[in-house]
Amino acid sequence: MNNGTRLPSRKAAKGSFVMAAMVAGALLGGGTAVAATTHMLETGSSLLYPLFNLWVPAYAKVNPNLKITTQSTGSGTGISQAISGIAQIGASDAYLSNAQMMAHKGMLNIPLAISSQMINYNVPGLNGDHLKLSANTIADIYEGKVKYWDNAMIAKTNPGVKLPHKMIVPVHRTDGSGDTFIFSQYLSFSTPSWNKAVGYGTTVSWPAVPGSQGAVGNPGMVATLKTTPYSIAYIGVSFRNAIKEAKMGEARIGNRDGNYVLISNKTVSDAVVAMAKKTPADERISLIYAPGKSAYPIVNYEYAIVKEKQASKEVAEHMRKFFTWAMSAEHGNSKHFMEQVGFVPLPAAIRELSRKQIEKIH
Repeated sequence: MNNGTRLPSRKAAKGSFVMAAMVAGALLGGGTAVAATTHMLETGSSLLYPLFNLWVPAYAKVNPNLKITTQSTGSGTGISQAISGIAQIGASDAYLSNAQMMAHKGMLNIPLAISSQMINYNVPGLNGDHLKLSANTIADIYEGKVKYWDNAMIAKTNPGVKLPHKMIVPVHRTDGSGDTFIFSQYLSFSTPSWNKAVGYGTTVSWPAVPGSQGAVGNPGMVATLKTTPYSIAYIGVSFRNAIKEAKMGEARIGNRDGNYVLISNKTVSDAVVAMAKKTPADERISLIYAPGKSAYPIVNYEYAIVKEKQASKEVAEHMRKFFTWAMSAEHGNSKHFMEQVGFVPLPAAIRELSRKQIEKIH
């Protein structure tokens, strides 16, 4: 029955079917109608790991064609795998040394955010007191010179506190670690004897202290501290909630001006203000032990270690776009993300330096 609508001829219908199949094939990946998915590996800093795990799903909503896999392996691994090309993004609390830059041309050190590091302890009965510890005291603990919690050096800065006569258990990282880098810088910059005997780096030759313990990653440091009474450890600020949940102590630590301070937006920002203007074009600089009455002494840039020349134009383009989003004050560097991990956003001047570095990626 013909209701007035003209039916297509068999030939026309066949042509329409073929066209539809071609379009469907293109949409399913046989043509250019659907962009290919680009994969990247981010690995390294356990301090940066929680931030990347916030960024990646948020950025996927902006650009679903980029898939970033994140791994917490320690800054040393992040650096080495970025240099070797195993990973596209090496997350690190440490920048590359002059020797590393000379040996591996074309590497970039791009600050993504500003972090800090706590000195935590597990002293039953005193974990809520914020014991005051000077840099010299901490160095002497890790060198085995200060052995007991009621040592005169600790008692002097904590008058009226009943300190136990219990042996101190220093806990350190056993993996290549940016946290070790900034912790040992703090001790090196503040304590000449430590600088001469140990120095600083992502790995150091730890003094042989009876009873001392090693741990892998910030999660390992938290776990070891929690299960080891009378221990002390250095732990990245992005694990501050874990420390609070475990009811471990956080020390007020001595700064360059001789004051004892805790991490806060103000104390970290004061340190950044004092040091950021000294940041060179390649952004490799230590913010540790900054001057200032209220400056927190263990503050650093969190770096993405990447190659200027990527494996393809597609990877380079995705990387530039992701880093640009990550450092935007409206997106990745907004308070929404920074406050969740205890970080501070990059100042505008540093974002501009980082933007110029990002432009080199090709």
